[in-house]
Amino acid sequence: MPELSPRRRVLVLAICCMSLLIVSLDTTALNVSLPAMQRDLGASTSGLQWTIDAYTLVLASLLMLAGSTADRIGRKRVFMTGLILFTIGSALCSAAPTLDSLIVFRMVQAVGGSMLNPVAMSIITNTFTDPRERARAIGVWGGVVGISMAAGPLVGGLLVDAVDWRAIFWVNLPVGLTALLLTLRFVPESRAPKARRLDPVGQLLVIALFGALTYAIIEAPNAGFASVLPFAAVAAAALLGLLWYEPRRAEPLIDLRFFRSAPFSGATVIAIGAFAALGGFLFLSTLYLQNVRGLDALHAGLWMLPMATPMFLCAPLSGRLVGSRGPRLPLLVAGVAMTTSCALFALFEAETSNVTLLLGYVLFGIGFGFVNAPITNTAVSGMPRAQAGVAAAVASTSRQLGQTLGVAVIGAVLAAGIGSSSYKESFVAAAGPGWWVLTGCGVLVLVVGLITSGPWARGTAERAAETLAAPEIRDASRVVA
Repeated sequence: MPELSPRRRVLVLAICCMSLLIVSLDTTALNVSLPAMQRDLGASTSGLQWTIDAYTLVLASLLMLAGSTADRIGRKRVFMTGLILFTIGSALCSAAPTLDSLIVFRMVQAVGGSMLNPVAMSIITNTFTDPRERARAIGVWGGVVGISMAAGPLVGGLLVDAVDWRAIFWVNLPVGLTALLLTLRFVPESRAPKARRLDPVGQLLVIALFGALTYAIIEAPNAGFASVLPFAAVAAAALLGLLWYEPRRAEPLIDLRFFRSAPFSGATVIAIGAFAALGGFLFLSTLYLQNVRGLDALHAGLWMLPMATPMFLCAPLSGRLVGSRGPRLPLLVAGVAMTTSCALFALFEAETSNVTLLLGYVLFGIGFGFVNAPITNTAVSGMPRAQAGVAAAVASTSRQLGQTLGVAVIGAVLAAGIGSSSYKESFVAAAGPGWWVLTGCGVLVLVVGLITSGPWARGTAERAAETLAAPEIRDASRVVA
């Protein structure tokens, strides 16, 4: 990839951020529209879960394939394909006549989305080669999540109240087309020096693992644990299959040597915990504000501003701190703030008071604003640039898997806890165990962040990078062609 001028690098960053904006904006705006969608399509709680998880599940399943494919055939080419599919999927979602068709069209969206964020991050990594510049660029990237958090609920609420929930998907059309044209004109093509072969067995195992696990969690309250037990068994078998099969491939879908780096492994766990907290937090908040407090979509979106604004303000600050002082301090702030926020809801039922609800939202926004930059920077820094797409894809997969599991688990807890009594009366009590789960996610971010950001952890990262950069030396009898 040729060295670009500073202005061209900024333009490339802006184009990549546009793709993140439509993906993130779509998710946050959709959360605000869930009650309206529930009324219009007659959806149950599990149906609402699937409108979110069908997207994040497909996204998580295909991100690593998209990252390795982009490294092999060209990042610009895959990125443009993703923009086209995401835009088409958005148009189809806006015209979905039933809940089932909406879920299918969300999956089409997700196929395109899987080609956007990890590939865009790979483009950024290869465009900003200086570590400090890269950290600042990633901070800007994380700030876009804050922008989408701030704009998504407001834009979604306004569109739902003024037009219909279907109008949320219309926003993606002009942004997607603009990003496509700008990519064609200004983003240079790049690829890894050595092409990686496809790993269809590994890909099928990932799909089986994520799909079976999510189905078992979401459907357990309705179908019963005995009915979903076979799916849990499939998920366990797929996980064991991955652990056995992938190290024996010459070019695996998931190179398990990445996880020899303690910071990389920590970033993966932190991403799952943080985004599980985000997915569950948004799901509970949206249903509470509209179905319990009786707010319309716009006012529910306004209530989320105290959470969204700190996300927007803290993400660039976190990026600068990561660039100057490393990931330890941002992860400490993130873990403490997210844990305190969720504990307020778990211990004191913060949602029942305007003051504690506001404080809980602000604290969660601060925590999540600080967590994104250290996850991304740790995942891609220290790794060989030739494998930047795969490393970024693993980090993105962890985010989407976390959000998928967060919505699945919290929705299942909510569905199991709400009985035959009044929905409003039983919601807070039913949400209590869910808030404890989210508190645990915050503790996970704090503890794993502190453990994997010390000097010992950095030593494992250096050794892992050396192993990944060295020529592959394996016992030929152990390699699966």
